[in-house]
Amino acid sequence: MVSPLLAKAAPTGREIVNVTPERAGWSHIGFRALRLGAGDVESVHTGSRELCIVVLTGTVDVMVDGQTHVGLGKRHSVFEEVSPAAVYVPAGKAVQITVAAQCTSGAEVALCSAPGGADSAQRQVRVMDSAAMRRSVRGQGSNTRYVCDILPHDDPTAAHLLVVEVLTPASHSSSYPPHKHDLEQPPTETQLEETYYHRLNPPQGFSFQRVYTDDRSLDEACAVENHDVVMVPRGYHPVTAPHGYDLYYLNVMAGPNRFWVFKNDPAHEWMLAPAAV
Repeated sequence: MVSPLLAKAAPTGREIVNVTPERAGWSHIGFRALRLGAGDVESVHTGSRELCIVVLTGTVDVMVDGQTHVGLGKRHSVFEEVSPAAVYVPAGKAVQITVAAQCTSGAEVALCSAPGGADSAQRQVRVMDSAAMRRSVRGQGSNTRYVCDILPHDDPTAAHLLVVEVLTPASHSSSYPPHKHDLEQPPTETQLEETYYHRLNPPQGFSFQRVYTDDRSLDEACAVENHDVVMVPRGYHPVTAPHGYDLYYLNVMAGPNRFWVFKNDPAHEWMLAPAAV
């Protein structure tokens, strides 16, 4: 039986996966991933929601309210050590995404959305500078992973959205030790829904993700394949990449306030203590 937290990818077709707030049973995050062939065009209207377009692979032109931003994206694979192209679009905007003429192999694009916020009329379209995106290394040993902040909480561009991508090498764990962010108790913890869009290299691989609460009223373990999405409404949510398969995931977070503070599972926090000499 497929976990209710797992959105399986369509193996073919334009729409890879689509997670709406209604499907997830929450209030904020929407997530779509699209396969666009050479010359394909995708048109959307943001309505009352804000949007972050992430060009996962390929090159696209993005037009917002008649103004075109050309040649966005240069990656052939999400596993390249290159930051993605991304565009923030506030609520109330008409958007057209076109695979660039020079991109004959097509593109993969993620559409990350959340409520536009009360001040959406004052927010501006922004093409994020890939070269300026903050890249970092977290963890150590088999807990090492590589992070690129696309739309972090200290960037005031968005009203609710936070977007980040993570590369976890084979045989490593990520989002680990297990942590959660489901209570609005700043500055110790904040309430944020979250999606994980998984990619595997080689693509026939799989990863494992567990989502669980302290009282185990939620306790789901998912075997996740290439292009699948795991929805995290609450609870701790660690991920493991098996031997031989590197794992990439795109995280989208959103909640009532745009601030990311998490709480580690006390049962596993011991591993963060400095090693005895």
